Amino acid sequence: MTDTAVLQTRLTEVEAALHSLQTGKAIATVKYDGREVSYSQSNINDLRIYKRELEEQLGLKTKRRSMRVTF
Repeated sequence: MTDTAVLQTRLTEVEAALHSLQTGKAIATVKYDGREVSYSQSNINDLRIYKRELEEQLGLKTKRRSMRVTF
């Protein structure tokens, strides 16, 4: 399990990257686990998924369960 402080730092970086992309920056870069990943408008949803995963690991959000729709 990754340290809470590390997860919080990653979440802060992801939020900054999302903000950059949403305000018009072409590419935003996030570094974690010795890797560097660049995100653009075309894969912003991947960044949002990573943000949700970090929030879940920090206990800030619960996992979304699929909803069954019946008629």
